Amino acid sequence: MNRTAGTPRRSFLGVCGGATAALALSELDIINHLPRVSAAEATLGQQAVRFSDDIEPLVRLLEETPRNRVVEVFADKVRSGTSYREVLTALLLAGVRNVEPRPSVGFKFHAVLVVNSAHLASLASPDQDRWLPIFWALDYFKSSQARDVQEGNWTMAAVNESSVPAPHQARQAFVDAMDNWDVDAADAAVAGLVRSAGANEVFELMAHYGCRDFRSIGHKAIFVANSFRTLQCIGWRYAEPVLRSLTYALLNHHGEPNPSTSDLTPDAAWRVTDSFVDGFDDQWNSGKLDPSVTVAHLQTLRDATPEQAVRETAKLLQSGIHPQSIADALFLSAGEMLMQQPGIISLHSSTTTNAMQYAYRTARDPKTRLRLLLQNAAFIPHFRSSMQSRGKVATKTIDQLQDLEAPEQATSVTKIFELINDNREEASRGAMAFLATGGQAEQMIHTARQLVFLKGNDSHDYKFSSAVLEDFYAVSPKFRNSYLAASTYLLPGSRDRDNGLVDRIRSAVG
Repeated sequence: MNRTAGTPRRSFLGVCGGATAALALSELDIINHLPRVSAAEATLGQQAVRFSDDIEPLVRLLEETPRNRVVEVFADKVRSGTSYREVLTALLLAGVRNVEPRPSVGFKFHAVLVVNSAHLASLASPDQDRWLPIFWALDYFKSSQARDVQEGNWTMAAVNESSVPAPHQARQAFVDAMDNWDVDAADAAVAGLVRSAGANEVFELMAHYGCRDFRSIGHKAIFVANSFRTLQCIGWRYAEPVLRSLTYALLNHHGEPNPSTSDLTPDAAWRVTDSFVDGFDDQWNSGKLDPSVTVAHLQTLRDATPEQAVRETAKLLQSGIHPQSIADALFLSAGEMLMQQPGIISLHSSTTTNAMQYAYRTARDPKTRLRLLLQNAAFIPHFRSSMQSRGKVATKTIDQLQDLEAPEQATSVTKIFELINDNREEASRGAMAFLATGGQAEQMIHTARQLVFLKGNDSHDYKFSSAVLEDFYAVSPKFRNSYLAASTYLLPGSRDRDNGLVDRIRSAVG
């Protein structure tokens, strides 16, 4: 690969274009024993995890460069030959070493969660824009790093090698530790697992535990999907520290007793899912597509409890309904929540559904896939309940969108994104009319991405846009337009304030 800032787009996509494929990583090297940082080497006064020699200096550079210089310093590195993959690797590894996924898998930890979203935005960008999301994420990491310092300056420690299980014992040790919510045992076990198992096997386990509880409003499932998707580009040999961070995040139950010995609300739907999984035969994934079932299930999910959502979804599968008809109802439910209460909860209904549906499409084990689908259904009522505590929830429904009359002036993509600043309901109607009369969805998608680059100030701008713009193609054609039109309730408008980074990045990268 040409390691200059001018790398041709076809080479760039050749390196990183596998972001949406099933996990078939090309680099399946077993990670060697990671050396500890000596007292002389450690800058943070502890035995922090140290990365391999090929990437450690670049990670240190990111950690130690002041925020007001990070764009220019990394632009110099790019011009001198540092590749996209190397910058992406340093960004992810600096995040997992310096930012703790506690007390919640969110907030400052979005510096890690947003890496894949920025990467996806880069993949979909024209040549002149493809560095913008990555340099935005470099700047964002520095703000999260500073916040972590204020909150105690956590740093990932080196693995306790004396506790790492033997290769033939690593999988069971990991399962036992995760089932018992044992942080220390799980940390050692996942190190042994990554060193001895393949990427696909590890992904199956992480997907299983990533969907078991609603704590941190879906961020556990999001971290599972985003970490593995980024590893597809940077290489499996960097997996150990990333998956140690992921394991630590999946075991977060801040402020609660041990879930393995307690009957807690966030785990109730998982117990119902557990009761169904073994009762399915191998034919559950070969049912009939039925749009009318999608609409009916959407209605069910509006009023169901998490446990009821699992049961009703299981009944549909057992009756011979294809999983895509259920997935469509999940996507539409997430889109509808955007219309009813645009904000942080409804946004995460979309990003979590994106993550869980990615895991569903990627996992091989039928039982893992079934769990993901049932738990995705359970999460929808959790999000609806969380919205109730955030204020007024409108009565708008997404299946009525196509029946609404569009405002006369919303005849182009440009006008749709202008309307977002004036009236998001009218923008949504205009988008629906534009798409229904032959307008190209790709024009809306391209414009939305451009505006995120220019206007995005928060990790959620990237997380949300990358999720919903990708999922347009995951929704069945009959429902796609409604889903994309609903996204205008949280996409940026053309008159939003610029974030101020774009000109600085373009000037620095040249």
